[in-house]
Amino acid sequence: MKKFLKLIKWLFLSFSLLFVILLAYIHTIDFSMDEERITKAFEGTSFKPESKLIIHNNRTLHYMAIGDTSKPTVLFVHGSPGSWDNFIGFMKNKEMLESFRMISVDRPGFGKSEPGKPERSLPKQAELVAQALYKEQSGKPTIIAGHSFGGPVIARMAIDYPELVSGLIFVAASIDPELEETKWFQIPVHYKILSWILPNTIYATNEEILALEDELEDMKPLWGQITQPVSIIQGTKDNLVPYENALFGKEMLINSKPEMVIKDMNHFVPWEYPHLIRKEIFRIQNVVSNNESVQND
Repeated sequence: MKKFLKLIKWLFLSFSLLFVILLAYIHTIDFSMDEERITKAFEGTSFKPESKLIIHNNRTLHYMAIGDTSKPTVLFVHGSPGSWDNFIGFMKNKEMLESFRMISVDRPGFGKSEPGKPERSLPKQAELVAQALYKEQSGKPTIIAGHSFGGPVIARMAIDYPELVSGLIFVAASIDPELEETKWFQIPVHYKILSWILPNTIYATNEEILALEDELEDMKPLWGQITQPVSIIQGTKDNLVPYENALFGKEMLINSKPEMVIKDMNHFVPWEYPHLIRKEIFRIQNVVSNNESVQND
C-alpha cells in the first residue's frame, strides 16, 4: 500500500511539474513575426515595410505600412486573436502595391501593441486605431477592411471618425449583438485567480469577446450614421461567425446600401479567398473616385 501511495505521489508531482513547465513555455511563445521573417516575406517587392509605433492616451499601437504615400490608403484590422501579418499577403501583392498605400495594425492587446493588455471598449479601440490614419493621412481616400472582431472596430471608426473613412469592407464580421454567446469556460479565466493560466494573446481575446455583446448593443442605434460605400463579405459555412451577421449588417446599414458578397466558404476568408477582398477594395475605390469626379464637375 505504501508503495502504491508513493507511486501516486510521484505521478502527481511529475504531472504538476510538467504542467508548470508547459505553462511557462506557452507564456514565452511569441506569435509575431521577427525581422528576419518579415524581410524574407517582402523580398522582391517594390517597397519595403515600415514598422511604426504610436502612443496615445497611455496606450501603444503598433502597425506596419508599405507603399507609395501619394496613393489611396487601405487599412486592415485583424480579428481575435490576430496580428498585422494576417494581411501580409495583401501587403506584398503587386497589384495592390501599385495602387495603394497599405497599413495593417496590431490591435490593442495583440502583436506588439501591448500584448496581453486588452481594450474592452470598442470606442477606445477605434480611437487608438484611428491614430494610425491621422499619422499617415495624405488627403487621399482611405478604405478600411476588418475581419471578424475587426468588423465592429471599423464600424465604430466610421461612426466616430467619418472624416477618415472613404469606404468599409466587413469580412466575416461579428456585428450582431444577439449572435454573441458567452461560453461557460470564458468566465472563470476572466478573474485574476485563473487568468494567469492563459497566454497573453488568449487572455486578450477572451476579455474583448466577453465585452463584445454589450459593446455591439451600445452601437446598435448608430449604424445609420455610416454613409460610406460598404461591402459585406460572408461565408455560409462560417462556424465561428454565423452567416446571419451579414444579414444584420444589411439591415442596419440603411444609408449605405452595402454590396453583399455571400459565398459557400468558411471564416478564414483573408487566407483562403483573398481575391474576394481585393476585388471589393478596387470596387469601392472606383466608387469613391467616381463620386469625387461628380463632386468636382
